[in-house]
Amino acid sequence: MITDITEGQDINSFSRLESLKEVYGVIWGLFPILTLVLGITLGVLVIVWLEREIASGIQQRIGPEYAGPLGILQSLADGTKLLFKENLFPSRGDTRLFSIGPSLSVISILLSYSVIPFGYNFVLVDLNIGVFLWIAISSIAPIGLLMSGYGSNNKYSFLGGLRAAAQSISYEIPLTLCVLSISLLDIVGTQSKYGFWGWNLWRQPIGFIVFMISSLAECERLPFDLPEAEEELVAGYQTEYSGIKFGLFYVASYLNLLVSSLFVTVLYLGGWNISMPYIFVSDFFEINKVCEICETTICIFITLAKTYLFLFISITTRWTLPRLRMDQLLNLGWKFLLPISLGNLLLTTSSQLLSL
Repeated sequence: MITDITEGQDINSFSRLESLKEVYGVIWGLFPILTLVLGITLGVLVIVWLEREIASGIQQRIGPEYAGPLGILQSLADGTKLLFKENLFPSRGDTRLFSIGPSLSVISILLSYSVIPFGYNFVLVDLNIGVFLWIAISSIAPIGLLMSGYGSNNKYSFLGGLRAAAQSISYEIPLTLCVLSISLLDIVGTQSKYGFWGWNLWRQPIGFIVFMISSLAECERLPFDLPEAEEELVAGYQTEYSGIKFGLFYVASYLNLLVSSLFVTVLYLGGWNISMPYIFVSDFFEINKVCEICETTICIFITLAKTYLFLFISITTRWTLPRLRMDQLLNLGWKFLLPISLGNLLLTTSSQLLSL
């Protein structure tokens, strides 16, 4: 009898141990995702604060300075305010489309972060077609904006959603052609062989300019913010929104800006490469015997430093250039950027074939 009780206790202990192992396995599997989401959230708050500071400097205004030191808590205060505001629904609109639209825009952009390499072998999902997955996923976000405009039962909102769809289609093709002009086999490793002069920025200057313009248009940033032109559309597709749903549109905009800057860093600015000749970098790490965690931290810091440098350029562009007209925006995409990106692809392909 005592033996049976002991065996039963052992079985229960073993089953509990297995259950704990499964729970720990799930938590450990979710840990990278939660870390990435937390980092993205902090990154968005920093971008909002940085944009206000840069805008105040360009326009000679004070900017945020009272909510925390240097106004760093202003973004958090605005997000908290939107979180507790009342959510209003249009009486004659489609409630389902009205609610799904903002969520679809944010979720589609969040998925893009899973394929971004922040360092060597430091990526959530390692795919050979990661950049093309980002381009495919980014085309879903305008669908959410179109759903929001249609679900609002507002002609101005619906027109803003149509503009977002037209703008996305116009600039996705040049963006894809610029990516095709780059060798996708070990992009960062290829750029790191010659340090600073090995960046694709110098190998593909035309592709870099077209990619930068197209990414700004994809993010709907000035001078390409036609879908939400206040003077023409009364704020566009988000006119009928309030509270957290209204805030989700701006979260999606800043998320898209951050992911575009990260891809510019990886594709054209050497990624996590420290911009020194490869032999010097390898000797530095070998002599100092830097641990793997320290090396990964340095790579992440370099990637983010280059990303925020490009963000500074994007924010400065917003507060410097005037808004384009809709016909000018479409003409720039179809009649100017598309032929240039196609010619750049043909030139790159021809030069690679001749070098073989």
